Amino acid sequence: MFLSAVLCCTSAPPVWAATPAAPAPVAASTPIGTGTADSIMVGDLERRTFQWFWDAGDPRTGLIPDRYPSPQTLSSVASVGFGLTAYGIGAERGYITRAQAVQRTLATLRYLMQSPQNDSPDKATGYHGFYYHFLDRTTGLRFNRDIELSSIDTSLLMQGVLFAQAYYTGNTAPEREIRALADKLYQRVDWQWMRRPDNRLSMGWSPEHQFIPNYWEGYSEGMMAYILGLGAPTHGLEPASWQAWLATNNQRWGDYYGQTFLNFAPLFGHQYTHAWIDFRGLHDAWAREKQIDYFENSRRAVYAQQAYAIANPGKWQGYSATTWGLTACDGPGDATQQIDGQPRHFLAYSARGAGRDYTQDDGTIAPTAAAGSIAFAPEIVLPTLRDMKARYGQQIYGRYGFVDAFNPSFHDGKTFWTDHEYLGIDQGPILLMIENWRSGLVWNVMKRSPYIRTGLERAGFEGGWLPAAPVTATAPQPATPPAAMDGAHASAVLPAAPHPS
Repeated sequence: MFLSAVLCCTSAPPVWAATPAAPAPVAASTPIGTGTADSIMVGDLERRTFQWFWDAGDPRTGLIPDRYPSPQTLSSVASVGFGLTAYGIGAERGYITRAQAVQRTLATLRYLMQSPQNDSPDKATGYHGFYYHFLDRTTGLRFNRDIELSSIDTSLLMQGVLFAQAYYTGNTAPEREIRALADKLYQRVDWQWMRRPDNRLSMGWSPEHQFIPNYWEGYSEGMMAYILGLGAPTHGLEPASWQAWLATNNQRWGDYYGQTFLNFAPLFGHQYTHAWIDFRGLHDAWAREKQIDYFENSRRAVYAQQAYAIANPGKWQGYSATTWGLTACDGPGDATQQIDGQPRHFLAYSARGAGRDYTQDDGTIAPTAAAGSIAFAPEIVLPTLRDMKARYGQQIYGRYGFVDAFNPSFHDGKTFWTDHEYLGIDQGPILLMIENWRSGLVWNVMKRSPYIRTGLERAGFEGGWLPAAPVTATAPQPATPPAAMDGAHASAVLPAAPHPS
């Protein structure tokens, strides 16, 4: 299942005495002009990352593998959610035609709608509108009996589904069908069924074990699941679920490496929900109390990770102000090597991160941690991408952009370890957040979704791009389908991020 804040990890306490002074408030940069070296670099990375989704996806079913190229035979519904969004980006950027994007999107939504939903252990793609985390890429059915029906992977899928509904606004039969299918898929998800008696969402279910004991509580990628559930006109959640999710926030609010923020150690937890939803200037009750918004919170998390790398308490090779980034990613494997006379242990795939909640660091750097944070803090991300590519590019930058991870401290006698695969859930934040930084496309499309707006309002958000008076108590009403929405995309540049309070 997805790694999350409730995952128990071997951790080391933060070295508070080693924390540097807080950096001066820095406003987020506006996108650089076309033709500059950084613009060319970012444009090339975006194009290559998009190509991963286009090449990896099955044109017939729309299923996208968890990793590619790879001998693995499983597809990830989270990858599909990112892919559905990628096709719109590709059409806007001219990587593919709009007709190609429509064709691939329609094939994907048709396949998802027609796939069997039932409680059998082997003959289903999902149940109660939710989907299994991994599917067999040939049959589209649950990959094996170890795979759970996943609330968060379904949420990532539904973000892509709602993007497709809001993006394809044309008055043509295929685009009308996309909107109708997206509406049915989203409204079929039974959030109430996945809700525990304490109003929190379970992380998943299986026919063999029923609901798994882990649940979504505390700042993490689970944020999107609650917003989607609150916005649903059928089987939706009540605002009490948002309050239940917030209940532990104060336990993770505090200082870490020069920043005061709501901690979540791996950077993916700060990226996934933000990849689709623009939280700049939006405040729920908790954020208002702390005089912060969740965008600024994630921006501080990025700065804290850079400061952690500069301090480098683990003394890993290569860490610096322009080589940093801890998140869930591949690793060299479960192994121990002698480095400078000391045994150092390394990990395979793991939720690496640095925060007050835990620290897990074996010297493995994931480029998606920095690249997927470009919309939060471009002023430190751009130099990082530039330096990583210049120093390690021959080993870590290829046909589909940056490989999933590399570790300058782990050597095989000839060179350092580098991955040879790309993961959909790590490629996704790179692509979506680059486009959000360059044009605001994904954010602006999602602002047209009545379900996203309703979900935010029922969670108590106001300010920013939302109306001043939120709707917090009433049940969601069936929303007007986006068929009549304006198809023009606003190409807004990022305004300056709020200064730390």
